[in-house]
Amino acid sequence: MATKIALAHIQEELVQEFRWGNETRVRELVVQLGAGPRQIRTVLETMLGDSESLVRQAAAFGLGELGGPASAKRLEQQLAIEEARGDYGGGAVVEDIVRALGRIRGTNARASLVRKLERLASSKPDIADVNDLARALWRQRHPDLIPVVRRNLETRPLPEPNDLHGLLVLLEKSPEALDAWARNPSIPIENKTRVLVVLEEDVPDTLEPILPAFIATADTLREQAQRQDGDAAYYCERLFSLLLGDRERFIPALPEQARVRLRAVAQSLVASPSMGSALPAAVVLGLVGRPADIPLLESRRPADDPVFAEVFDDAAAALRRVH
Repeated sequence: MATKIALAHIQEELVQEFRWGNETRVRELVVQLGAGPRQIRTVLETMLGDSESLVRQAAAFGLGELGGPASAKRLEQQLAIEEARGDYGGGAVVEDIVRALGRIRGTNARASLVRKLERLASSKPDIADVNDLARALWRQRHPDLIPVVRRNLETRPLPEPNDLHGLLVLLEKSPEALDAWARNPSIPIENKTRVLVVLEEDVPDTLEPILPAFIATADTLREQAQRQDGDAAYYCERLFSLLLGDRERFIPALPEQARVRLRAVAQSLVASPSMGSALPAAVVLGLVGRPADIPLLESRRPADDPVFAEVFDDAAAALRRVH
């Protein structure tokens, strides 16, 4: 076990790295809190009693990384405490506890999330809370969740639309059925977007082959998205976000036809008046484009914003290097 002074320094750095979203470094620091899981858990549980919400958030993250039934049980206990606070800090800790429970494998964590869903659905929840819970439940993905999610969607006054709808589609459909569903033009685009948002949380290996189906849908929407049709543009933005979230994994694995379609979508949205669409499109074009796309990137480069302009410059430079 580290000395008290050394331990205090580790805890302080852990909280600060968590504040800045450096999860890789936080994971490294968690294992330095003790000589083994029991000692580490003791330190993290002590941090859960801190008056500062950021410290409790970092501790919840740490317990999620540590995992195991004991961590799940302690996080559920803390969840009740934070919900009872009813303040902004407590709400922030609740979000991180839900995410942490989503990362812990096993029936204990899954049961904790189901009980959270039942409590949430019995009130008038904020849609952000429902969506956070949907993504955590997707990480747990288990057939036992299907009747629970369906029942709450059918019988509870939940805000619409919400990500539980996307979760249910992902839980119910086989990869083959999901591929056909994603390509079906009669399925409303907002339904497909809900699936993309949940899938962005975690793409299992079994579902990686269905990504071209969602790219094919984006290809049919690219002209609407370029005109900033709300649903079409948002769908393409979520697709870009998913693919760029693990670009080293997803982009090289795409079949050639999917790359061609993705390039066409990126070309269209680079010309979008919205930087929310144009910026990720530029990044994607830098990954799947051709040298012929360099003039397009240069012509759409937002010269009045050096930060945004750098994104376009980097994409053009990538095409020059690769080709």
